Amino acid sequence: MKSYCLDTSGFSTPHMSMPEDVALFWPIWDCVIATIESGKIGVTAEIYKEMCHITGDVGECIRASKDKLVMEVDDLSWGASHYIAHFSRMQKAHHEWISDYTMKSPAKTICLRDLTSVALAKTLKLPLISSESSAGDSPKHKRIPDICGLENVVPYSFNDFLKIEGA
Repeated sequence: MKSYCLDTSGFSTPHMSMPEDVALFWPIWDCVIATIESGKIGVTAEIYKEMCHITGDVGECIRASKDKLVMEVDDLSWGASHYIAHFSRMQKAHHEWISDYTMKSPAKTICLRDLTSVALAKTLKLPLISSESSAGDSPKHKRIPDICGLENVVPYSFNDFLKIEGA
C-alpha cells in the first residue's frame, strides 16, 4: 500500500548533499531503500525516468523497483482515470505558472513533470515528498509546495519523511 508520492528532488537533492559513501548517512539511505522496497512510494513514469539518474545503492534500488514505484496510467486498479482527470484540470488551472507553457525558468516555477507528482498525490490522497521550497508570494512563480497548497496536497520534506519512517 502506498504511503507517499515522490518528486525526484525528494531524494536526489538530499542524496547529493548527504552521500551514501559517508558512514554517518548510511542509516538514512538504508531507510530510503527499505521504504522503496516495501512498495510505499508511488511515482509517475516521468518522475521514475528522472529518478533513474540517482547513483549508488539508492539508484540501483530505484532501477530494480520500477514495478513497485511506477503508477502506470494504463492500470485502472489504482484510479488512473482520476489521475488523468486531475492532471488535465491542473494543466488548465495552473497554466500561467507552468514553465513548459510560459517559457519561465523551470528552477523558479513548476514544470509539467512536477505537476504529474502533484496530480498523483492528489489522486492517491497521499503526501508528496519534495525538496523544493515555496516561491513565496510571487505572482509569477509557483513551485511544488505552492501547487500542493492550492490542490490540498500535503507537502513533505525529506526530513518529514525520515521522521515518519523512524530514521
